Amino acid sequence: MIEQYVWNLQEVDETQVAVVGGKGAHLGGLSRIEGIRVPAGFCVTTDAFRRIMAEAPSIDDRLDQLSRLNPDDREAIRTLSAQIRRAIEGIAIPGDLAAAITRALAQLGEQAACAVRSSATAEDLPTASFAGQQDTYLNVVGPTAILQHVSRCWASLFTERAVTYRQRNGIDHRTVHMAVVVQQMAFPDAAGILFTADPVTGSRKVATVDAGFGLGEALVSGLVNPDVFKVRDGEVVAKGIAAKQRAVHALPAGGTQEVAIDSQRQEEPALTDAQVVRLVQLGRRIEAHFGRPQDIEWCLVDDGFQIVQSRPITTLFPIPEAGDQENHVYVSVGHQQMMTDPMKPLGFSMWQLTAMVPMHEAAGRLFVDVTRRLASPASRAGLLDLMGRGDPLVRDALETVLDHDDFVPSLPDAGPGGPPAGGPPAPIETDPAIVTELIERSQASIAALERDIRTKSGPALFDFLLEAIAEHKRVLSDPLSMQAIMAGMEATWWLNDKLQEWLGEKNAADTLTLSAPDNVTSEMGLALLDVADVIRPHSEVVAFLQGVEDEGFLDELAKLAGGTEARDAIEAYLDRYGMRCVGEIDITRPRWRERPTTLVPVILDNVRIFEPGAAERRFEEGRQKAQQKEQDVLSRLRALPDGDRKADEAKRMIDRVRTFIGYREYPKYGIVSRYFVYKQALLEEAERLVQADVLPEKEDIFYLTFQEFHDVVRSNEVDDQLIQQRKDAFRSYHALTPPRVLTSDGEAVTGAYRRDDAPAGALIGLPVSAGTIEGRARVILDMAEADLEAGDILVTTFTDPSWSPLFVGIAGLVTEVGGLMTHGAVIAREYGLPAVVGVEQATRLIRDGQRIRVHGTDGYIEILP
Repeated sequence: MIEQYVWNLQEVDETQVAVVGGKGAHLGGLSRIEGIRVPAGFCVTTDAFRRIMAEAPSIDDRLDQLSRLNPDDREAIRTLSAQIRRAIEGIAIPGDLAAAITRALAQLGEQAACAVRSSATAEDLPTASFAGQQDTYLNVVGPTAILQHVSRCWASLFTERAVTYRQRNGIDHRTVHMAVVVQQMAFPDAAGILFTADPVTGSRKVATVDAGFGLGEALVSGLVNPDVFKVRDGEVVAKGIAAKQRAVHALPAGGTQEVAIDSQRQEEPALTDAQVVRLVQLGRRIEAHFGRPQDIEWCLVDDGFQIVQSRPITTLFPIPEAGDQENHVYVSVGHQQMMTDPMKPLGFSMWQLTAMVPMHEAAGRLFVDVTRRLASPASRAGLLDLMGRGDPLVRDALETVLDHDDFVPSLPDAGPGGPPAGGPPAPIETDPAIVTELIERSQASIAALERDIRTKSGPALFDFLLEAIAEHKRVLSDPLSMQAIMAGMEATWWLNDKLQEWLGEKNAADTLTLSAPDNVTSEMGLALLDVADVIRPHSEVVAFLQGVEDEGFLDELAKLAGGTEARDAIEAYLDRYGMRCVGEIDITRPRWRERPTTLVPVILDNVRIFEPGAAERRFEEGRQKAQQKEQDVLSRLRALPDGDRKADEAKRMIDRVRTFIGYREYPKYGIVSRYFVYKQALLEEAERLVQADVLPEKEDIFYLTFQEFHDVVRSNEVDDQLIQQRKDAFRSYHALTPPRVLTSDGEAVTGAYRRDDAPAGALIGLPVSAGTIEGRARVILDMAEADLEAGDILVTTFTDPSWSPLFVGIAGLVTEVGGLMTHGAVIAREYGLPAVVGVEQATRLIRDGQRIRVHGTDGYIEILP
């Protein structure tokens, strides 16, 4: 059948990616939009590609070899992909297929100049941009040349960069097929790219036009710098005109060449302002058709615009859905919770259900809408103060948004939106019994949950969980708990502010909080040192653990000398801390109890680096340092004018901070303990669905929200397609970096440090734990791959409580995300580690193994020669 090999562009739309590839489908869709001119052409379908691939069985073996290669083995990929390309180009196009292509070409004009363009089934998708992965050939003339270039397009599915891209993104080479678009060649006066959203800021209200003379190839290849225009509300609001010395033009006999541009024309704009505005209007029409911001290639021919490609802009961070046309300002939850990775749908929906304020999802991340609180002058001041104390970058980002004229409406102070942020809860006595009582209340509530959930299954489980979540929120919002947390934080701020004012000392509270009691997270790190003490004397156990890969290793331990004691020690640790893991606010993440191998490298590091009794010694050393600091501070204060009063006030605050600061970590421990109970019950329910052949595998429930999972349990039916879409989307979200602040215009605002007190070239961050340390940087993105030596400085994106077992073995800490009261900062202070957090791109700017100096008091890092 001829029809299956060649389709006219007019017959195609964006639903037919499987037949004509991403580019062909988008061009077909474009050609149907009123007022949009697309050069005439046709698509050689993926059926043709499959037929060609079937002609050469040797390609199959090479694809098998290719799929087994490591994405970093560039030499092997280069060799193998070149062999596959040569094999494809060497296949003669069968007569009926060649005839179908030639017939379609005759309708354009047999000697018409054409563009021959690759169109793969996995390119130009909303979740993956394969831009530039395959090839385009311009100004190809005559049937013989067209057929030859169609073969080249098929082969370009296996360019080295396309193969590497698929390997890195986990895309099976066999699932991607190649169509080819053949279009009448446009010979433009100017050409370029239109982004219907600003690719730098993300603003959906600002379009950006890049323009140059001649064919767009000059811009795409980097031959010239383009003119750049920015358009907002139908008006050019900024432009930069480049000196364009060269252009690419088509040759009469086929092919292209670079030409020099007359010197008097080089600095002329490639487009007039009126043309730019007209182009953006066309772009808005295309964007409305496809339903998302577009990256559009255009040509200007005789003062008319032709569109030669449109693809989604995949680098933009999505905007939470608000359901209205009002302006909104969102603050990232992940930056507060030290977890900026995407969450799966069950994960973010459970966090939304258990959170104390409404949260909005975008790209698997959660955001809080702070527009109301910013709009009212009274609550605005409190919010900015609270955010600034936690993370100055968030405060700066919010102030940047407030500087945008009229973006945030002004509301009277009595406006809705709750009490002003940062309003202090009623004070409480400095009494350690309060903390003991709060911990006992939490433990009793969790014990009741574990007892009562055992008998629940089916729809009744979900009804029970909704009640359990109400109890969960009641415990979290306990006024006494909130007072205890705020008492510790406010005492810290008071000490830092007053001791700097009275004694000229920065961050004095960091030393005063060393080894504070009742800190469940720092206890967790020290408790793993005790586990190492049990294991260290048994060389057979140590040797066994070095080779452990299977999660069932605890059962094997009992067969070794000393293995029973080792197993009991690890089991006891897991009983207390096994609900923790990296990214623990996402219920779908594997817990240590589910994946105990995660802890093995840390246990082995502790066995190697530390002497017996290290945990008790570390805690006692910290306690004594804090005590000495207290005596030092109080004696220096008494020597000041009005010194007795100042010393008495400081003593009250030191007692207060030591009483309450450890409890700061407990509510999170309580949340995560409950999460593990919920998770085990939900997985048992999923297992029942697998047994009933409703679900292929139980982890599929992670891609459903809590409510959707509830519906599946009620109906015993699941939408397999929805789960697959969610898996694809989740994979794509990893490529997106969530901003600290996001607006409803799509503007991603990261904030900046407004400081000039650091040496040139230093990396600026937030000082959260005092002291200066020099050492080897270990850039570690996965805790399970940590291989630390004593004196190393840990550099990572973020640390939640699960990282604290590593803190006992390091000398300093640098993270990209974090604030004064986030977990990494609290534990760094507990252990006396100099730490700087909120260092933008630290894991890219600091290389693993480099020597660095961390200035934990002043908040910057020097990279040493």
